[in-house]
Amino acid sequence: MPIISVFFGIAIRMFYREHEPAHFHAEYQGQQGKFDLDGEMIIGNIQSKTALRLIREWASLHRRELEANWKSTKAGRPLERIEPLE
Repeated sequence: MPIISVFFGIAIRMFYREHEPAHFHAEYQGQQGKFDLDGEMIIGNIQSKTALRLIREWASLHRRELEANWKSTKAGRPLERIEPLE
């Protein structure tokens, strides 16, 4: 599963051949979550309110890039790295 961004200990990934709706995966301190492109956790066990806030903020800033990467996964094209939060 390609990593598309890493920031503050949070790794963001997208899988190829994923099912709808569009989403990404995040991992933080061994906890994982599946998020919609708005950064809301759909399912998972990430407990840190700070990590969840940072993921939402990052997703909000990079919505277009997330959508483009989602289309790339569907077409089997390589994914682009997305800038981390600073």
